[in-house]
Amino acid sequence: MKLYDTSNIKNFCLLGHGNAGKTSLAEAMLYTSGNTDRLGRTADGNTVMDFDPEEIKRKFSISTALASCEWNGVKFNILDTPGYFDFVGEVQEAVRVADAAVIVLSGKSGLTVGAEKAWKYCEDKKLPRLIFINKVDDERVNYQQVLQQLKDKYGKKIAPFQLPMREGDKITGFVNIVEREARKFDGSRTVTAETPEELKGELEGLREMICEAVAETSEELMDKYFSGEEFTLPEMYAALRQGVAEGDIVPVLCGSAYHKLGISSLMNAIHAYFPAPDSRDEFVMAEKKDGTQSRLKVDVSDPMSALVFKTVADPYVGKLSYFKVYSGVMTPDTTVYNMNKDINEKIGKIFVVNGKKQTEVERLNAGDIGAVAKLTGTATGDTLSGLNHPLKLEGIDFAKPNMSLAVVSKNKGDEDKIAQGLTKLMEEDKTFKLEINKETRQQILKGLGDQHIEVIVSKLKNKFGVDISFETPKVPYREAIRKKVTVEGKHKKQSGGHGQYGHVKIEFEPNDNGLVFEEKVFGGSVPKGYFPAVEKGLAESMARGVLAGYPMVGLKATLIDGSYHDVDSSEMAFKIAANLAYKAGMEQASPVILEPIGHLKVTAPDSYTGDIIGDINKRRGQMLGMTPIGDGMTEIEGEVPMAEMHTYSSDLRSMTQARGDFSFEFDRYADAPSNIAEKIIAAAKAE
Repeated sequence: MKLYDTSNIKNFCLLGHGNAGKTSLAEAMLYTSGNTDRLGRTADGNTVMDFDPEEIKRKFSISTALASCEWNGVKFNILDTPGYFDFVGEVQEAVRVADAAVIVLSGKSGLTVGAEKAWKYCEDKKLPRLIFINKVDDERVNYQQVLQQLKDKYGKKIAPFQLPMREGDKITGFVNIVEREARKFDGSRTVTAETPEELKGELEGLREMICEAVAETSEELMDKYFSGEEFTLPEMYAALRQGVAEGDIVPVLCGSAYHKLGISSLMNAIHAYFPAPDSRDEFVMAEKKDGTQSRLKVDVSDPMSALVFKTVADPYVGKLSYFKVYSGVMTPDTTVYNMNKDINEKIGKIFVVNGKKQTEVERLNAGDIGAVAKLTGTATGDTLSGLNHPLKLEGIDFAKPNMSLAVVSKNKGDEDKIAQGLTKLMEEDKTFKLEINKETRQQILKGLGDQHIEVIVSKLKNKFGVDISFETPKVPYREAIRKKVTVEGKHKKQSGGHGQYGHVKIEFEPNDNGLVFEEKVFGGSVPKGYFPAVEKGLAESMARGVLAGYPMVGLKATLIDGSYHDVDSSEMAFKIAANLAYKAGMEQASPVILEPIGHLKVTAPDSYTGDIIGDINKRRGQMLGMTPIGDGMTEIEGEVPMAEMHTYSSDLRSMTQARGDFSFEFDRYADAPSNIAEKIIAAAKAE
């Protein structure tokens, strides 16, 4: 396998909305470059990128796939990401290691929320990008309209490089807007052609958009633009390269991945404008073992550091770890250090990856991407470095799962297999979690949405042979009292020989903390030796409240009196007496049901704030405030009962057309309204 120098590598990801054609575009690039001898089709289930059985079955991408090809002597590492929001963790993995991005739009759909999110990822990571408007061969596509959407949203950054030429309902070629040159399709190649008269006016208007973007790159070019001078082609291309690298200019190209139209032009643009790993990042920051920072060059001469950005777990093949070499050289049959886990790892063979195909290589230089099998303790986000230069790179900030479901085994006795299988799947997917709620005795699966959960269930069945279903997680309610009472508890039992005798008088009152136990016994009516037994009896009793059996919280108990028997009294008798006093006291002390309240933080476009606030009110929530955060977005904060949040993930997505994000964290307990409390008590009694 050919090895590539750092300067001859381009790492880029394909981003965009579901069904925009990202995988089809990846397949078209692989075919055009000669990497493959057939064009894979998603609908046929024979693509290089969508090779997972779940992807073939569903006919869309659910994980990031990697493939490489050569174009004009340069290696393209293509990271094809899913477009559906439930699999955003896969996108975050790819964006972390990419040096640039191609945002794919469907010409039929225009600027979608998925494309907007892709743009935001690039802005946050300062990734150079270009936009590829796909499916322009469809006669319903209005290319100018899509360009105008982009221009309205992103302003002078948008620089259209191409204008499609049509004859009837077919695309016959493109006009290169920068050079004002028309290219017509002639079989598998293009030839120079005359620009159609009807396009010349449109051509000049689009070229003006490019000139505006070019002018923004320097004061010299800005002066030239305003003086009405024409830019030379060398000036334009130099400015475009600079502008793209800095994220100030975003070229727009177009074509049809399905019909392989415009693919060579796109790949030429990637070759010309996307940075090599060593040109984008002069330095990579890494943490040393002593906590200080180290500056690494993206160069083979610096100490080796590599970030594991993706893990594929298979019960038969084992674990495959995808990594990007950030500095130095990764070689096989070496021992490396994982500072995240403080362990050494043995590197066996190293591979370059094309979909599910792995090809062994003798080394990978700084900037390149590959994979290694059977690392024992290394996980996604960990850094591998040389033994003599321990380093830790910045990890991956994954989206937090907000949708919770309680796991129910369809087959008795599968509980351990379920936990083992889900633990294995968590190695490859960092956006879902499995938690054991000891109180409700439920396994809680947390994911990003319905599709995400559905895929996890399917993988669990197909890979590990276990079937599960779900139920709504139980809410961990609590009970408390609101009145001060004084009660007695007496346990007296005579059954021949030693009897049992314990007698306590206790004052119960509300308290802000857990159990606070005090004693104010006078005259030795209850010996000190029995005080711990009374406290223990109360602590054990608080595990069940008197209304619905939920744990009691916020209780102060003061032992004020009682009596004992020289022979028949015991620690057990006083524990029982304390329990009796507890039950009597709680019933008299105005017991209430407490429900958990969480802090909700929603980020969404300004236009949706009214709907979000109305929805919070419907969920018995309380608004805390709104804060504009720029770029047409608002942060909304409120408090909402946990019982009302079960469907919020999908509801917010529907409410905001997937433009809203949220976090929800437990904050406190509060009295449940009487109508809600009645339902909770009735449900508990029915169990």
